Amino acid sequence: MSAILQGIKILDLTRVIAGPMCTQILADMGATVYKIEKPGEGDDTRRMGPFLQDPATGQPSNDSALYLAYNRGKHSVTVDIATPEGAQLMRDLALRCDVVVENYKVGSLAKYGLDEASLRALKPELIYCSVTGFGQTGPYAPKPAYDFILQGLAGPMSTCGLPDDQPGGGPMRTAIPMTDMVTGLYATIGILGALMHRQKTGEGQAIDAAMLDATVAFNGHLAVGYLMSDKAPQRVGNTNPIASPSEVFECADGRIIIAAGNNGQFQQLCAVLGAPDMSADPRFATNMQRIAHRNELREALQALVRERSRAQLLEQLSEATVPAGPINDMAQVFADPQTQHRELVVELPHSSGQTVRVVRSPLNWSASPVTHRAPPCLGEHSVQTLREELGLTDAQVEGLVARGVV
Repeated sequence: MSAILQGIKILDLTRVIAGPMCTQILADMGATVYKIEKPGEGDDTRRMGPFLQDPATGQPSNDSALYLAYNRGKHSVTVDIATPEGAQLMRDLALRCDVVVENYKVGSLAKYGLDEASLRALKPELIYCSVTGFGQTGPYAPKPAYDFILQGLAGPMSTCGLPDDQPGGGPMRTAIPMTDMVTGLYATIGILGALMHRQKTGEGQAIDAAMLDATVAFNGHLAVGYLMSDKAPQRVGNTNPIASPSEVFECADGRIIIAAGNNGQFQQLCAVLGAPDMSADPRFATNMQRIAHRNELREALQALVRERSRAQLLEQLSEATVPAGPINDMAQVFADPQTQHRELVVELPHSSGQTVRVVRSPLNWSASPVTHRAPPCLGEHSVQTLREELGLTDAQVEGLVARGVV
């Protein structure tokens, strides 16, 4: 964690990806994040493999890759908020915190007194961030939300994949849960802005972080282009519609991306491929001409690229300052010298007694760098939190454990 948010306390009532990603970033920035999990079960992602092996038994633990990816640096506190005692514990803890982040269905926390209206009536300076699929209002507000559904509903899937008239054509989702992740990023930005607002005014506020809003905004220029022209963008696969050549080519031993869109880059590409006269062909003389004759150009280039090895061609293109790169699988990503130079993998001591390897925070501050801490085991900080934050005695904690509240 960094020291930037040191002293800020977060009550994390989120599960799965969007909310946990948000609170993980806040933990990386130095906030104390109390992640509330259901006793005996925990976050839903604890049951989605692959899993760490329990070093004592050799059996899979409930520390999954999904959980480890989005819960770094948090305090795991197990409380059953569906019980009156558990709900009261969470209300008490909320009043000790600066921010509450939740991703329950709209209105469902009101019965526990953990909704924004109830908590901010008790503590007006509280910042309350609700992460939902469709926002707090509107006809879809009560609906549950899933990344796959939102990728289709909010537009990105319609722009990803090959055109319908090509083999394998059709809409394509991204493998990473992009709608969850972009919502988590926007929620984090919203919370940081609200903290600055409170610092200036003393006022808390509510943040309505909707996956629909974040994903529609994430369409960026494709959305604005439609609003300007009333023409929906079409799927073009790995082809860049505004530059040519800018697509995927097959080498003798793998695929590479070549993005030589301007005239100088195209001339250098032709020289590297041993076909300098190609750049003088009237069909290929300018980017607009190359786009108009994309298929002919692609066939001509592919015939030349197919004869080269991937590594050799990438080196030659780099020397000629032609933009190009590999399509790496995860093993190649982490073997890449630049990835290794950036030290994007960190090894952290886990409370299970083993070391876990995770991707580090991409936040890079010169004065307050992130100090990484492993994601917690289920309920690892329950007793400590109840004692230190709420002042419960050992006997009270033992009673809560015996009744299944904690």
